[in-house]
Amino acid sequence: MTSPSARLDTLPFTRKHLRLLTGSGIGWALDAMDVGLISFIIAALSVQWQLTTTETGWIASVGFIGMAIGASVGGLLADRLGRRSVFALTLLIYGIATGASALVGGVAALLVLRFLVGLGLGSELPVASTYVSEFAPVRIRGRLVVILEAFWAVGWTASAVIGYFVVPLEDGWRWAFAIGAIPAAYALVVRWALPESPRFLESRGRVAEAERIVRDFETAAGRAPVESPAASEPMSAAQPQPMARPEPAARAPRGLAAVAALWAPALRARTGALWLVWFCVNFSYYGAFIWIPSILFAQGFDLVRSFGFTLIITLAQLPGYAAAAWLIEVWGRRATLATFLVGSAVAALLFGGSTEVWQIIASGMALSFFNLGAWGALYAVSPELYPTSMRATGAGWAAAVGRLASIVAPLFVPWALGIGGAGLLFVVFSIFFAIAAIGVIPLADRKGVPLDERLPTV
Repeated sequence: MTSPSARLDTLPFTRKHLRLLTGSGIGWALDAMDVGLISFIIAALSVQWQLTTTETGWIASVGFIGMAIGASVGGLLADRLGRRSVFALTLLIYGIATGASALVGGVAALLVLRFLVGLGLGSELPVASTYVSEFAPVRIRGRLVVILEAFWAVGWTASAVIGYFVVPLEDGWRWAFAIGAIPAAYALVVRWALPESPRFLESRGRVAEAERIVRDFETAAGRAPVESPAASEPMSAAQPQPMARPEPAARAPRGLAAVAALWAPALRARTGALWLVWFCVNFSYYGAFIWIPSILFAQGFDLVRSFGFTLIITLAQLPGYAAAAWLIEVWGRRATLATFLVGSAVAALLFGGSTEVWQIIASGMALSFFNLGAWGALYAVSPELYPTSMRATGAGWAAAVGRLASIVAPLFVPWALGIGGAGLLFVVFSIFFAIAAIGVIPLADRKGVPLDERLPTV
């Protein structure tokens, strides 16, 4: 009998897929809104609280410290407790911490809460991409994960709108944080309205639960559900157990052993390359986009105008995602990811050398277009490289390594600006994008290939 996982691969896209993608995407957009808001809030607080560049750098970086820890732990938990449960829990954690940030009166309390926000954010992102990839039909799996990532642009645009209209008001940054508490309420929707991944359930031996969920999707697609022999015939002692718990899943490593398994000979090359790409992309992306409003402000534009430029630049993210979503199932994963990374490298050079307003906006929009398209492709690639029993762990630890770069980047930016200005800073970002493009070469391209269910033979 065909397994629930194999039947998911052959389904057409249905309203249930759309509901799952939208439900996960809203959580993703709320994540982006929170990350984006801090760039505007930092610019406002630096004036209101008269912060030093070191203090503003730590406000940005402490969240990424939490994200690094959250990504590593979240993936392990998702492979043990389930994708949906960890997804909902992380939304709750960072939503409450963001809302509480509206009440702080000093830097120390804000640093503590930003760390907690980072824990939730870091756990949620790789879990969400794993979750969607495990439901997606194989022929459009990459495209759906890129579309999921495109919700990041929606959230980042929302943060830019809030940054432009709300943050400049008196104590507007507090209202911005209060708006960021929405994920805490949305966690209830995720927990009760979205199903658990059948691939996870099957890997844990919970086949009957996986069957029920897959049959719902088959019914939505207008297909007659495939009947399990266990459902239609009495079980005799002589009959074999249908669809027993897969042997490899029973041997799946846990905890630190699962992390070590990412470096088994069969996975070593892809893990090393993936970690390199994640590190370089995080360094350049967060170094640039967290600081763009402050960089523009330092170049002589007033706070409102610098926020307005950032909003325009942010809007270019959406067509970047759209292009990546189309190309990833046409060109494949590696070609799409490498192309957008090379485009990001060129755009970073142009932005660093821009002096006129039109140059700043045009090159900034190009950077948004290519960089966020690359992000979409990277999130599509990551969960495809590992078997079900360690998929969230693999994606989570790649993200965690990337977060190490996002910790360093906001601290590097003030130093680099002092040494060589925006020109030097964006040359460095361009180099990191180029290294990431080279790092794509060893990654397996799994366009149109079903997700692996078994641990590799080593």
